[in-house]
Amino acid sequence: MTITDVRSGRHPGTLPQQAGVADFVRVSTPHDVDGAAVTIRPIRIRRVCWVLAPIVVIVFVVLGLALSGPISEGRAVFQASDRVAMMGLGVLAALAILAFTRPKVTADGARIKIQNVIGGYDLPWQVVRAVRFDRGSPWLTLELHDDDVIAVMAVQAADRERAVDGARALRALHAASVSASTPEDTAPG
Repeated sequence: MTITDVRSGRHPGTLPQQAGVADFVRVSTPHDVDGAAVTIRPIRIRRVCWVLAPIVVIVFVVLGLALSGPISEGRAVFQASDRVAMMGLGVLAALAILAFTRPKVTADGARIKIQNVIGGYDLPWQVVRAVRFDRGSPWLTLELHDDDVIAVMAVQAADRERAVDGARALRALHAASVSASTPEDTAPG
């Protein structure tokens, strides 16, 4: 089995030292599809979410601590329970933001497993007609033989070259799987 960097065709021993594992998409040659697995997660949206979620919690905690005393000239007063509820809303909002870090796709020679923000799919490659990443699309899509289209939010256009590498790796696995599953024409005699 040969695992190569899709962008440069280099073997693992020749990868640059500064590059992290997450910077490369690994895929085997078509001759050994069963042994390779590709796992792709979006990078930019994860970074944004991991920065934004703590900021939201901090803002809501500060708001919760700042709310005290009567409201305008009415008889309503912020209680301790209101402050705690405000902080709890901040935690819930942060968890909702972190849900956008969930997208992930894992594929091998036999199947593709997709986790999106809400829901997911586990499909054999035989039901996939095409792996599409059209210009202007926010993420990659799978076109199925029954004309359904499934979004693969783990491969996002915002990740630019990494998304293109991921799309190429998934296309290579799809092509290898389809060619391995179709019997070759053999001439009699």
